[in-house]
Amino acid sequence: HGPRNAAGVVVRPKDQPARVGREKRRKGKTVTVVSGLDPVASDLGSLLAKLKSACAAGGTISDGRIEVQGDHREKVLAILQDLGYPAKLTGG
Repeated sequence: HGPRNAAGVVVRPKDQPARVGREKRRKGKTVTVVSGLDPVASDLGSLLAKLKSACAAGGTISDGRIEVQGDHREKVLAILQDLGYPAKLTGG
């Protein structure tokens, strides 16, 4: 057993290649973006709560992606890898 996606297929963390990048927002704000997770199989809400707590920053879920305010790529990457996701940094 394990987490299932919308089609009912089991999707384990190791099968979800998370991508951790950063994007610039208006007013020069930077956000750390986590993409590539299955929004049904992953409990994005609980993952967001962990990341916000670890980074002491606000964040949200938008279009199936997790966004954490500020540039926390290294910390987010380490947390995802600890949870078993084959996460990688993307972008600049």
